[in-house]
Amino acid sequence: MKNRDASLDALLLLDGETFFADEKGKHWVKFAVRHVAVTPERPHGLSYSLTLHGEDGRRLLGFDNAHAIREGTGPGARTRIEYDHRHSGETVRFYLYRDAATLLADFWTEVEAILQERSSEP
Repeated sequence: MKNRDASLDALLLLDGETFFADEKGKHWVKFAVRHVAVTPERPHGLSYSLTLHGEDGRRLLGFDNAHAIREGTGPGARTRIEYDHRHSGETVRFYLYRDAATLLADFWTEVEAILQERSSEP
């Protein structure tokens, strides 16, 4: 019997939530999370999208499993069955989903780094 991911309930409770991510209210995060059938593309039975947006509404960061991706270009480009990936600006990279707690921790770590970087811009 597979062990239940205890952090999954916390992640599922965030479905539909939107929060300001900085004190000035210029950046916000949005969560869309739901159970889905287990498939090769979504082996954890979860559809998710965790995004950070700038004050103009543009997505700055996203962790999701909404679609397949290709990483790289030309003959060295890679694909994989699992849909898990992250968007950072225009860059898309594979993401290794471990569990809900790690997904949330990785997302918030990236959010904090982006906000720190943007707060130091003139």
